[in-house]
Amino acid sequence: MSIEVKNITKRFGSFTAVDNVSLGVPSGSLVALLGPSGSGKTTLLRIIAGLERPDAGSIHFHQEDATAQPVRHRNVGFVFQHYALFKHMTIFDNIAFGLKVRKRPKEEIQERVRELLRLIQLETVEQRYPAQLSGGQRQRVALARALATRPQMLLLDEPFGALDAKVRKELRQWIRQLHEEIKVTSLFVTHDQEEALELADQVVLMNKGRVEQVGTPEEVYNQPATPFVVNFLGDVNIFRARVEGEKVHLAAGLEAQAPAHLSGADQEVMAFVRPHEIEVDLARKNQNSALAQVRRVLPIGSVVTVEMMLMEDGKVVEVELSRERYAALRLVPGAQVFLTPRGVKVFVGHYEI
Repeated sequence: MSIEVKNITKRFGSFTAVDNVSLGVPSGSLVALLGPSGSGKTTLLRIIAGLERPDAGSIHFHQEDATAQPVRHRNVGFVFQHYALFKHMTIFDNIAFGLKVRKRPKEEIQERVRELLRLIQLETVEQRYPAQLSGGQRQRVALARALATRPQMLLLDEPFGALDAKVRKELRQWIRQLHEEIKVTSLFVTHDQEEALELADQVVLMNKGRVEQVGTPEEVYNQPATPFVVNFLGDVNIFRARVEGEKVHLAAGLEAQAPAHLSGADQEVMAFVRPHEIEVDLARKNQNSALAQVRRVLPIGSVVTVEMMLMEDGKVVEVELSRERYAALRLVPGAQVFLTPRGVKVFVGHYEI
């Protein structure tokens, strides 16, 4: 089931939650609607589900207009952040609920529920109640219930938001494997960049009710279309910079090669450099390097984060180093090093930091 959203707008009073949004979801794909709180991603998901009516625009399922189609006719499986399981029902009855409402034969219900319990790897809990399961197990049950009626699309609203970090990661891996098996067209809402980039085939970046960029995880991360995208997708150092000839002057003494489309210009720009895209050396590497002083070292996790201050103008930048590189440099607070940027993303125009 492919999904096509055409010029959808939704207002709540004077507030525009979704502003003229268009996008396509290929059949069988797993798509993330990613953005900060208030960006319109949940409202768009609810419009696709039929839980909200748009003020303008249309929704098409497999090239058929479904804008006015009621929820019950859309064949959608919906999974909420807080599970929404029936507390007084066993796990078996929770999963079977949609099938019973549709008055499916008892034998068919038994077979389908057992099939789904095997799929979510919870065969032994069918007679337990939701309160007797962990958060991760309850979310698996919520997924099984949504899949029980064989929906043509699966919509998930912050499905991991109520779980702790370790369980979230485990459940993400499990859902990716599940999707590879069942291949149902799926959209999930998240504000977690790592979650979207790890799980999705395609990422839709939303901000203030509009779509900023649509692309594969690799495309949106490595080829951001707007300053918002590069800033939202992970940590970044932001510079009010200037292009002069072939160079971008990021800060006093720190330079980079100007991108081809701006080369030769003379104008103010915004420049973005990710912490792992700044090289650190004990000696000046080239004319683009600038002298900096180590302020703070955070040796936690698989990389070491180092806070640096540029000596010429006092600007603070964040750098990420592999543990091997950190050990080789022997960095301590107060040490002086040279920084060289690479992979600089440059945008013309003003951007609020």
